[in-house]
Amino acid sequence: MTDPHSNWESFDARIRAAKTADELAAIEQELFGRKAGAMTLALKSLHDVPDAERKAAAATLNTWKRTFDELIQLRRKELASPSDETLKSADRVDVTLELPQRERGHLHLIPEFIREVEEVFGRLGFDVAAGPEVETEEFNFNLLNIPRDHPARDAQDTFWLKTSKKDMTATSLPLQGERLSEGNVGGRKGLHDRDRKNPEDRLLLRTQTSPMQIRYMQSHKPPLRVIAPGKVYRKDSDATHSPMFHQFEGLMIGEDVTLANMKAVMIEAIRTLVSPTAEFRFRTGFFPFVEPGLEVDMRWQGDDAASREGKWLEVVGCGMVHPNVLKNCGIDPKKFQGFAFGFGVERMIMIKHQIPDLRAFFQGDLRFLRQF
Repeated sequence: MTDPHSNWESFDARIRAAKTADELAAIEQELFGRKAGAMTLALKSLHDVPDAERKAAAATLNTWKRTFDELIQLRRKELASPSDETLKSADRVDVTLELPQRERGHLHLIPEFIREVEEVFGRLGFDVAAGPEVETEEFNFNLLNIPRDHPARDAQDTFWLKTSKKDMTATSLPLQGERLSEGNVGGRKGLHDRDRKNPEDRLLLRTQTSPMQIRYMQSHKPPLRVIAPGKVYRKDSDATHSPMFHQFEGLMIGEDVTLANMKAVMIEAIRTLVSPTAEFRFRTGFFPFVEPGLEVDMRWQGDDAASREGKWLEVVGCGMVHPNVLKNCGIDPKKFQGFAFGFGVERMIMIKHQIPDLRAFFQGDLRFLRQF
């Protein structure tokens, strides 16, 4: 069979040379159109071919048909992808163009510093514990040897919580966090009724992280080492005080722990967390839960005129744990002794980075936060 209107090699060349998808579609229609397509007509005319030649003619047409189908599909994909020439002219990349940098977030100064604290004290063998921010009067004051007439209990200094009968029967209150390598202190999931042995025991927002000393000593046997970072609350607000701020409590109890051990830990913490050249001084201080008691002041590291409290800033209260506190936790003070301390997180960061106003930590000003 010979069809003078069907030059298959010509169609092959035209398909390969098609420049656009529209041009390729036109060739496809010319070949396979239902009424006048060259291949369609050729296949229909097979019945006019003598029997002896029909099989060979049909095989030839089928071979060309498959070739054209594959070639059209391939060429269609090629035309769908931009060529190198197209990319050069229409999608050129200027490799010298300076693109804006993508902003990446980072931890706020306070949680970042607390992570450093946990790492430093972890190397010194201290565990990390966390407890409730809503505390009982028993844990926050009584068991810490703080007298009932102590001014810290006044409504002017402490955030007391009003409680109803419904509150008194609540099963639990939320924890600030649950980070303790040996499980939560006492297995607690919150502040439970069993923590309130006295129905009249009032609730408050903890004024210090010191209640964690009691909770940890009640659930662990000495010797022990632990720190307890977290939020605390006091009715104070100025350039160096905030109604909510952060502390990390520390406690070390053993048979032969001395004041010299405490000073060594204090010095190591200050020089590692703030600066190897930091200036500091120890002076006597009074806290009901330690005896003797000390306070540590750090030298402001910038211009003295920028400090709101002068050239020395108090950063930690510490001392040897009072025997009454040990007794309250079931520990024999004649056999065991130890020290406790409470660092102010914001104040250490203020000295480290020469930040004169503590309130800048909580204002959310990106111009400030991006500096660190």
